[in-house]
Amino acid sequence: MTSSDATALSADAVDAAAAKVGTSYDGDGRAGGGRVAVVCAKFNGGITERLLDGVLVGLEKHGVAPGSVSVAWVPGAFELPLAALRLAGSGDVDAVIALGAVIRGETAHFDFVAGQCASGLQRAALDTGVPVVFGVLTTDTVEQALARSGEGDTNKGYEAARSALEMANLLGKLPAPVR
Repeated sequence: MTSSDATALSADAVDAAAAKVGTSYDGDGRAGGGRVAVVCAKFNGGITERLLDGVLVGLEKHGVAPGSVSVAWVPGAFELPLAALRLAGSGDVDAVIALGAVIRGETAHFDFVAGQCASGLQRAALDTGVPVVFGVLTTDTVEQALARSGEGDTNKGYEAARSALEMANLLGKLPAPVR
C-alpha cells in the first residue's frame, strides 16, 4: 500500500533491515482466525457500501471467515470513533476497520469532521491497544471517492482489511506492554 510507486517500500526492505538488527517484527497480513469488526458510516452510503464490499473481499481473500466479521452502522464519519472504541474495547475483536467518506464541500465542515474522525479513531486504537484502521476517504470530489472505492485491490476498503490483519498479526508478535 502506497500513494505512489516512487514511494513504495522495496520488496526486500523488511528482510534487509532484519539482517542488520537484533530483532525485527513484521505483520504478514494473515488472519490466523482473526475476528474483525467494521464500523461503517451511513452518510455518503453509496461510497461506504463500496468500501465495505472491498473490506469483505479483502478479509475473505486473507482467510477471515465471514462469520468472524461484524458490522456496526453509524450515522456519519464523526460517529465512527465512539463505535470503534466500544468494539475495540470489548475484547471480542482483534481489529476494527472504520469506513466513511468525507467529501470537501463549500464549508469548513470537511475540516472539522475529517480531523476529529481521524483523531478519535487513533485515540480508540491507542486507548485499547487494538488496531483501529482508518478506512475513511477524505476527498475533494465525489469522483475521487468513487475512484478510491471501485472494485479490486486498489479499493481503499480492501487495503484497510489488509492493514487491519497485518497490524493484528504484528501486535500478536510484539512483546506485551508492561502494566
